[in-house]
Amino acid sequence: MTDHQSPAAGSLAGIRVIDLTRVISGPFCTQILGDHGAEVIKVESPGQGDVVRSQGNMVNGFSWYFAQFNRNKRSVTLDLRQEAGKAVLHRLIEEADVLVENFRPGVLGKMGLDDATLRAQYPRLVVGRINGFGSSGPYRDRPAYDFIAQAMSGFMGVNGPADGEPMRAAPPISDMVASQNLAFGICAALVRRERSGQGDIVETALTNGLIGMMGYLAAEFFATDRVPARTGNDHPMLYPYGLFKASDGEVAIAPSNDTMVERLLKALGMLHLLDDERFADNARRMANREALRECLTAVTETRSVAAWIDHLNRAGVPCGRVHDLRETFADPQVQAQQMRIDLDQGELGRIPVTGFPVKMQEAPAAVHHPVPRLGEHTREVLAALGLDDGELKALEAQGVI
Repeated sequence: MTDHQSPAAGSLAGIRVIDLTRVISGPFCTQILGDHGAEVIKVESPGQGDVVRSQGNMVNGFSWYFAQFNRNKRSVTLDLRQEAGKAVLHRLIEEADVLVENFRPGVLGKMGLDDATLRAQYPRLVVGRINGFGSSGPYRDRPAYDFIAQAMSGFMGVNGPADGEPMRAAPPISDMVASQNLAFGICAALVRRERSGQGDIVETALTNGLIGMMGYLAAEFFATDRVPARTGNDHPMLYPYGLFKASDGEVAIAPSNDTMVERLLKALGMLHLLDDERFADNARRMANREALRECLTAVTETRSVAAWIDHLNRAGVPCGRVHDLRETFADPQVQAQQMRIDLDQGELGRIPVTGFPVKMQEAPAAVHHPVPRLGEHTREVLAALGLDDGELKALEAQGVI
């Protein structure tokens, strides 16, 4: 075990999760639940398993892409196309608190697990699901991936330079936002169940998650009926706020109100700009953005990024360096926050993954199980359900497990 690997119980200890998800949306959700102590049983198809197991860079025959989203789980192989596989799945669900799936709407119903059946047979079960557009509406049956959700949510429409094409975010942000939303929804449903005894069906969608993040951009659209323009690295509502050239790179500077702007201009020795009618308030600074940028850049270009980071932070001006990932994970603050952890994968060695963004004092997130090999826990989990060795061998012979 590493310093981060612990058998100690987390906040969700005692909660059993059956994970029918694959790729990112879903696996990231169940990993969050596992990080906080839930027992997560990942059900995968025999032979290949989650397709991400064979994607990304392989180290010692193991996908580090898969490792990023699948710690704190046990893997069971089960062919859900066969009736015997469906029967075993029902037995797993009988012992579970949560079922999570990211099939297209209706697929789970074809397995005999439509909403009415789930509610009738498993009234305390919390069902979590992720899909592209939601389970109602004209697009419910469309396939969707992160890129499609970024495009159709309006997210891409507000990202990118004003004179360029719409721009996607590099990380699979819709998958990860939907997963975080679902983890929150599942936890909320579990709290309600403790009070009412009744489970729930919790749904998030890739597109809905990004629409929910439009925040003040949506507010401005609702208020003005004007579609927000793309502003690249500039803030759409505040200036100065963005990237500014230093002598050896760029500095991200984010003064979010007039007090912060005054601090910035004072730190730059340019407080007199507030007497210029073009820059006297935020509305006029926005209208004369390029003129103000030219004034500020003439000063910021005279010193290095490091010099400005030190000077502006001492002046109380929010600022930062633009890091690549090597610089991010070498940063002493990131290291102090343990945002890279190393999983002990036994004979596979140690696998680095991102750490736990939620910090809890009494029941911190931890690594309770390393990333499972395909089907590693099939016999262990099914034997605990009461299947004897003969039954397990018969399921193996049928290709069910």
